[in-house]
Amino acid sequence: MTSLKIALDWTPNANHIGFFIAQELGYYTDVNLNIEILDPNADNYKTTPAKKVELGRVDMALCPLESVMSYQTKHKPFNLIAIAALFQEDLSAIVCKKSKGISSPKELDHTTYASYDARYEDAIVRQMIKNDGGKGILECVYPDKLKIWEAMEKGIVESTWIFTNWEAVQAQQNNIELEYFKLKDYGIPYSYSPVIACSQTFVKSNSEALQSFLKATKEGFYYAQEHPERSADVLRKLVPEKDQNMDLKTAIELTCAVLGDKEQWGKMNPDGIKTFLQWLQDQKLEKHHLNSSTLFTNDLL
Repeated sequence: MTSLKIALDWTPNANHIGFFIAQELGYYTDVNLNIEILDPNADNYKTTPAKKVELGRVDMALCPLESVMSYQTKHKPFNLIAIAALFQEDLSAIVCKKSKGISSPKELDHTTYASYDARYEDAIVRQMIKNDGGKGILECVYPDKLKIWEAMEKGIVESTWIFTNWEAVQAQQNNIELEYFKLKDYGIPYSYSPVIACSQTFVKSNSEALQSFLKATKEGFYYAQEHPERSADVLRKLVPEKDQNMDLKTAIELTCAVLGDKEQWGKMNPDGIKTFLQWLQDQKLEKHHLNSSTLFTNDLL
């Protein structure tokens, strides 16, 4: 059997259900793969998933496409590449509590934002505020990554970036009403998040194993789409204790609603990636002469 390690981008949640189902139902072993799924809780997110790939600790990572851009353009470039997108639509949003009385991004001026400290993140959120007519004057604070949602819940910050199929489900269960600001509604052509990424070197020498991994993972996601209740039972055993009473079935249904057509699962739209990269370059957030075609491949799908 071929052994592969993948680092999750967050503690186990609905975004990861395809991996967990493939593991639970033996889809990976059916294609002679031994898959180890690493949870960032193990080191309190001290090392990011993409960094673990660069350091050789794992073979693959879940991360936003921006991480691929960032690693290809850092001082010592690393040849990270996206090999599949989990979803065909953006499930993320900038949110604040309705009780704060903020009804549009421009009203986030002079407020606090809990940031994950990703390379382009703070500038993207500030630009969203500007696109809505604000000045983009935002105080970004950097709690422990795994404490960001808690900071939002407790009112320590006014806003943060969430997944609507996870934290939004938690908020609804806890009777917290949220105001949602989707990037696409404010002129920002955001791309894929998360993607499965690995080094281009690894792709060249392990293409067959990666193809098998992606095929089994796809089957896991579509099983979850057809069997959300059983999939919720699988996920409940894996999520942190604080999430075990969540409405996991709803979270999984929201997740699987954006998988897209089964024959097209994982594929990334070259035009969409080019548009997002061009937007980053136009905003002078990305100053390198990156070519969008180097950021991803659909060849393993």
